Amino acid sequence: MTTTDTWLRAYTLLALRIDRRLTGTATGTVLIYRGPQEWRQAVAAEEPRPAGQLVEDAEAVVAGAPDRYAAAEARALRMAARRLAGENLPPGEYARAALGIQAGWLPEEVFEEAHARLDAALPPAPGRSLAERLAGWQAAHVLPADRVDAQVPDLVARAVAETRRRTAAIVPLPRNENVGCRLVSGVGFRAAGAYTGGAESVIHINRDLPFNLADLLYVVAHEGHPGHIAESLLKDRLGGTQHARFLLAPPFVVSEGLGLHAQEIAFPDDEAQRWLTDRVLAPRGIRPDGSDFAAVHRAQNALFGVWANAAFLAAEGRPAAEVAGYLARWALLSPAEADAARGSLAATGMVLYVLGYFHGWRLLDSWLAVPEAERRHRVRRLLTERLLPEDLR
Repeated sequence: MTTTDTWLRAYTLLALRIDRRLTGTATGTVLIYRGPQEWRQAVAAEEPRPAGQLVEDAEAVVAGAPDRYAAAEARALRMAARRLAGENLPPGEYARAALGIQAGWLPEEVFEEAHARLDAALPPAPGRSLAERLAGWQAAHVLPADRVDAQVPDLVARAVAETRRRTAAIVPLPRNENVGCRLVSGVGFRAAGAYTGGAESVIHINRDLPFNLADLLYVVAHEGHPGHIAESLLKDRLGGTQHARFLLAPPFVVSEGLGLHAQEIAFPDDEAQRWLTDRVLAPRGIRPDGSDFAAVHRAQNALFGVWANAAFLAAEGRPAAEVAGYLARWALLSPAEADAARGSLAATGMVLYVLGYFHGWRLLDSWLAVPEAERRHRVRRLLTERLLPEDLR
């Protein structure tokens, strides 16, 4: 076994041990693991290590990291171990140490701008608030619940085929790739793309939530191509820590930034809306209402910053009602949605998780704002190279 192999085993075992201790996460796990099953089984069978021992193990893993990318991931594990040991840094300091980003309180002007974009993008509705108009737009494009099981897998398959075709024009993809769709219940996410190895992947869709047809490509591009599945598939050949991806680490910021830009990358301007109108909405009798899907989605991406600010409020110990009220006011959530969102921020790792979304989106928003030829080159790099947030500034 080489020195690198020895380090990779130590890193992987540490990641598995920390993931075992981080119970109560909103996503169910903070580790995407496709490594040797005997390693997972060995960790599951052993007595949980004390947090202090995990910190010592993490220091050794950081010290022995073979390159700067591995070192960044190892430092993220060290921060998780230190939090398990009782260290409680403010969210901004934690984000800098674990995610490699500068994350502070966002001025509400960011959200006011997003609200103005939504106001222009949504159909007019005199007398109704912006939150009511957004909810009305979503309801107008929802697939009836009794049709979800029968129609969503086919809709996802058609969207996967189109997003793969467009992504393959940017970067080569395996011809034999297979992406399935699985409807799931009782989960805390809207959708999740999972690369399972080789050329196999699956997109999980939460059947308990309303399925917005206007969001079909936004979701499938994010979870699939050129988002999470494409990135995992193409980077799997790089080896290293790809088989044990700790989510609360710098690469997660880049991945979520890519996911939130995925639809814009594959469908510039109004191409997503035109594809959906012709192939999905019109056949179901949903007529154009004058809304601008791309502008709605861009505004919603910016409003992930509301969750980031709410995470700061929650970390300060602000009353639950204040945090929920902030989410309702600025993220345009219903009272029930805001209360659920506020509750999810208490889950293990969610403070870093929500910071990764907005700051990843904003980081790539600047990095991809280049002429088209260079933009495509940079998308290829995002999909095939190990990049950290510091590489994109």
